[in-house]
Amino acid sequence: MEENNYENEEVLHNVTPINGLYENWFLDYASYVILDRAVPHIHDGLKPVQRRILHSLKEMDDGRFNKAANVIGNTMKYHPHGDASIGDAMVQIGQKNLLIDTQGNWGDPITGDSAAAPRYIEARLSKFALDVVFNPDTTEWQASYDGRNKEPVTLPVKFPLLLAQGAEGIAVGLATKVMPHNFVELIDASIEVLKGNRPDILPDFQTGGMADFSAYNEGQRGGKVRVRAKISELDKKTLVITEIPFSTTTIGLIDSIIAANDKGKIKIKKIEDNTAKDVEILIHLAPGISPDVTIDALYAFTACETSISPNTCVIKGDKPHFMSVNDILIESTHYTKNLLKRELEIKLHDLQEKIFFSSLLKIFIQEGMYKHPEYENSSNFEEVVKVLHQLFEPFKPSLYREILPEDFKRLIDKPMSSITRFDVKKADEQMAALEKEITQVKKNLKNLTDFAIDYFLRLKEKYGKDRGRKTEIRAFDKVEASQVALANTKFYVNREDGFVGTGLRKDEYVFDCSDLDDIIVFREDGICLVTKVQDKTFVGKGILHVGVFKKNDDRTIYNMIYKDGKTGTSYIKRFAVGGVTRDKEYDLTKGTKGSKVLYFTANPNGEAEVVNVALKPMSKLRKLSFDLDFAETAIKGRASQGNIATKYAVKKITLKSKGVSTLAGRRIWFDDVVKRLNENGHGRFLGEFQAEDKILCVFADGSYELSSFDLTNHFDDKMVRMEKFNPEAIYSVIHQDGKSKVYYIKRFKFEDIAIGKRIGFINEESGSKMIIITKAQHPIVKIEALKGKSQLFDESEVNLAELIDVKGMKAQGNKLSPHDVQKVTLLTDEQAEEPEEEKPETSLEEDEVDELENSTVEVADEADGDEKQPEKVEVKPVKKIDFEITNPDDIDIDDKGQLGLF
Repeated sequence: MEENNYENEEVLHNVTPINGLYENWFLDYASYVILDRAVPHIHDGLKPVQRRILHSLKEMDDGRFNKAANVIGNTMKYHPHGDASIGDAMVQIGQKNLLIDTQGNWGDPITGDSAAAPRYIEARLSKFALDVVFNPDTTEWQASYDGRNKEPVTLPVKFPLLLAQGAEGIAVGLATKVMPHNFVELIDASIEVLKGNRPDILPDFQTGGMADFSAYNEGQRGGKVRVRAKISELDKKTLVITEIPFSTTTIGLIDSIIAANDKGKIKIKKIEDNTAKDVEILIHLAPGISPDVTIDALYAFTACETSISPNTCVIKGDKPHFMSVNDILIESTHYTKNLLKRELEIKLHDLQEKIFFSSLLKIFIQEGMYKHPEYENSSNFEEVVKVLHQLFEPFKPSLYREILPEDFKRLIDKPMSSITRFDVKKADEQMAALEKEITQVKKNLKNLTDFAIDYFLRLKEKYGKDRGRKTEIRAFDKVEASQVALANTKFYVNREDGFVGTGLRKDEYVFDCSDLDDIIVFREDGICLVTKVQDKTFVGKGILHVGVFKKNDDRTIYNMIYKDGKTGTSYIKRFAVGGVTRDKEYDLTKGTKGSKVLYFTANPNGEAEVVNVALKPMSKLRKLSFDLDFAETAIKGRASQGNIATKYAVKKITLKSKGVSTLAGRRIWFDDVVKRLNENGHGRFLGEFQAEDKILCVFADGSYELSSFDLTNHFDDKMVRMEKFNPEAIYSVIHQDGKSKVYYIKRFKFEDIAIGKRIGFINEESGSKMIIITKAQHPIVKIEALKGKSQLFDESEVNLAELIDVKGMKAQGNKLSPHDVQKVTLLTDEQAEEPEEEKPETSLEEDEVDELENSTVEVADEADGDEKQPEKVEVKPVKKIDFEITNPDDIDIDDKGQLGLF
């Protein structure tokens, strides 16, 4: 009985619980997927299926194309999965146009078209692949899954293939996403690594487009790449997409544009896909739609802009490792250097073996060993070896290694005919050539870094043609969806009941808006609030004004007169509404019960009107009406109390005359990085702009156009000059005639043309080009020319203002020089020529006043989350006033602590 219990305990001890089995099996499966399916190896940059496809192609290589179906079938000897997975992987390699030469319809990653069936398409290894991927002498081999064949553990790739092709895979518990990089840039970066410098590489996509890599994080987890389609304005009614973002297709891009149009985010008339060899998608805009706003809307609401999150994971030392692309490049470069070293060592060994055997053969023949009696009388191989060892004994010190029996076997196997025809002179020449090669190989081994650099330079020269960067590196401005959303919804208001929304179709229509907008509402009781566009929202009875709210809009100024509910005094105020908390009520009055707004206007550009105030008749009042000019009231924060308009009861207030803007011109900057206008001080200051002002844009092809200063405008990359348009400014232009190649000089004023119209100002002959354009008053240029038949070189400096008078913009101009002009250089610094503004002499007190006038103070204003944000308020100079207070009732101190006299 005790023995049975002991046996049962031993059996139970060896039993693994089911949950333990699942844990082990899952780990085994996860390891298999990570190592043998989904993640590329750091050394050759290939997944197992890709490595097996290339090995099969090499095995079948005879210089001709093979049917893809045959390659797939041969690969199945090494790959234990289905033919479909092999075929898909093979197509992906072929579409990258690096390792495989393709023939037939291999699909198009840009349009999304799939490849033809494997029986219809053909493939062979490219010359690049044959050069850098294979070398059986440096390849580590292993048995295939069924043990019948040998396959490479990794291929000896002498190039950062993983970074050139990119990789993507989903394993168990982790994933990898390596961005593709530019072929030439990788070679240049590898050379920098060999020189001891750390590389800094950025992706380059086959689809082209534009990309912002500011958050790339060297391709590691947590990084992000924003990619955009290249969209340009064909004309004012048509946009054209010529390059698409990586990870999208033209079909998917068009579908996203149609979906955005159906949702009302953008408004287009039709879309055409003319893509053939190159991408060309035409977008025809609906009448009255701005092309610049539509471009931003395409980036905001469609696949024209996408965000990609890299996650660089590779197999290194039989384990997955998360690495940066720069570290991968460093590792790959050193791996290539080591492979080159091994190849040189193998070559050195082969050369030494060749010269060793040639030396043996020469001695064997010259010394007549093959005729030696003991050699001829030897009865077996052992005796032959013994005799030859004795005969070669005097010559062994001159040989680079010991003579083995296998070496004697090769000598014995030499036919007598080759021995009798042996040419000593030719043999010496061959050995001399081998010695020369050995010397060079040893030199390369000694200077391995320089040899590796030369290797990369040869790769660049041989295969780098037509492999320039396709993706433009740009910094993108953030497109706010609410600012570019199409106003596709009608908004209504029920002022009496206090409802607003898009569903109140029976009530008063006020404006069009988008469903992403915020709405600001002002009520008769002096309350304002901001809320989202909804179908129907209660905002309070007695609605005075409702409009679209733009956050941080400091140019929309509200003019208001209200009556205080406690004292009956009427106050006048002007204010802007900055940051607010959505759906929170803000009181614009003093906050007393019974306060009421008597007059209210919203002014998009800070206009200040004049109103007439009629008072209720009273026995003491002699004057029952007076005018108030809002321009005399300073713009303050919305929480300010305002100035007293009157202490008496107001009968009514009427508009007497509309006013003009009291705000200074809009200060506009141009950011050369993102190619956009802004009011935030980024980039180059263009000036202060009033409503009628324009921007001058001059292009490299000798044309110009005028633009508005709308912040949504897009600008051409070929623009060479941009500034505030001054119709009186005189420009000097040197241009070359395309037909005669003669240089001309002209001076003129740009004409005030319609916004958006592009006009040329140089010769329209094909090949004509603009050389110099300057606004300097005295532009000095250096002219380098060849004089006369003797072609003597001549240099001269001339003032262009003295060569020609100001003429019309279309004039050809005068010849710059009677000689053969070779080069023209502008010497005058246009900005340095501008005189500094002279500051008038002032007393100390006046200086202090000037400083005060130009200063600002920050007044706290409630923002999102009830945090305080500073609002800039202009400080006016204080003038000294002598006065005498006779009635204390005429003194008032507002809630800001300011003293007022009434």
